[in-house]
Amino acid sequence: MLQPGLRAAFKAAFRSLLSLIRDFLIREPFAFILNRIKEYLAMDKADTPRLGLAEILNREPPIKELVSSFLTTKDGYYRNHSIIPQINGARHFITVDGEVEAPFSISVSQLRNEFPQHEVVCALQCAGNRRHTMRTKLKEVHGVDWADGAIMNCKWKGPRLRDVLMRAQLKNKNPEQSLLNVAFACFQAPCEDDDYYGVSIELWRAMKMSEEVILALDMNDEPLPPEYGFPVRVVVPGVAGARWVKWLDRITVQADESPNFYQQHDYKVLPPEASTWELAEDYWKTVPSIQEMPVNSVVACPDDGDTIKLSSDGCIEVKGFAVPAGSQGPIVRVEVSTDGGENWVDAELQDDKPQSKWSWTLWKVRAKAEKGQGKTIYCRATDGGGNTQPEFSQWNIRGVVYNGYGASWDVNVV
Repeated sequence: MLQPGLRAAFKAAFRSLLSLIRDFLIREPFAFILNRIKEYLAMDKADTPRLGLAEILNREPPIKELVSSFLTTKDGYYRNHSIIPQINGARHFITVDGEVEAPFSISVSQLRNEFPQHEVVCALQCAGNRRHTMRTKLKEVHGVDWADGAIMNCKWKGPRLRDVLMRAQLKNKNPEQSLLNVAFACFQAPCEDDDYYGVSIELWRAMKMSEEVILALDMNDEPLPPEYGFPVRVVVPGVAGARWVKWLDRITVQADESPNFYQQHDYKVLPPEASTWELAEDYWKTVPSIQEMPVNSVVACPDDGDTIKLSSDGCIEVKGFAVPAGSQGPIVRVEVSTDGGENWVDAELQDDKPQSKWSWTLWKVRAKAEKGQGKTIYCRATDGGGNTQPEFSQWNIRGVVYNGYGASWDVNVV
């Protein structure tokens, strides 16, 4: 039996061959097909996928560093299910197929030069952000032990996915009311739980102008770094980062969601009664996949366990960030409590940067506090849709979409 890495490499090669055959059958120019074959055969050995799961990069920055600027630098958080592939952007192609009249393959250069480029400022957030709080304040969960920093706020730029799909001529003539899905796939490297990474979103979301879904080529006015998806990644504002596929290879319009593990057996909020993996098996097929993220906020300063000095007027300074639910931004209110939730004051929303309904909001407040040890400082946010954080959110075995009050625990005020 083949090892997982070799099996994935063979599957990737087979998919590439099928892609070439399909391109030929749909009458793309023969010279283009010949060039694709030459490029494939000329690939450096370093470009071949390798199984190296021990090298998977997952990290989050210190929370105080994270909120030091409105736009996050390229040293933000990293979430991967595979190694980071090294891709030659000049010879990378994305295939568009499925329920379309005119499937095609397109280069990164064509994406940049043949379509209007749309810019959107939005927060990218892992569905498991704040999992550590659910694990420590409710009960044990399964997944990367993210604290509060698996999030970043960036400016993304690239063609709208809508425009790319329109070129392929959707068979469904009323896509904004359609029940179809758009599946995204990356075949560059085998993943922890599947041979490739694949997920999907609703077709209506991809086609609705106000949802601003793009195929990002740039991040903060520079080409995407490899660790953030170079040469092209999907950006789905307001939606869990799991749907923002990096190193994009294929876009498929189809009836069903992606069959991939990361759509069907991960990133779902299972009910509390699914408390073991065995019990969870009854729910994976019936529980919907996570799409939109909930309203949330975090206390960034002071951090857990910090010691801070009370000012002469009896105040401490508290800072953090807040993000809206889905498309229901911007954030309109953040409240802070320095006495464990007994009393609340409004924070100042820092609006010196252009806000969008998708971006985070940085906030700060000078709030009255009493001296003491082991204090809890809370925050809670409200967005433009009227969504407000609960004190705690529902436990689930994967520890995803936790949005209970933001908090710093065990703070000492002296």
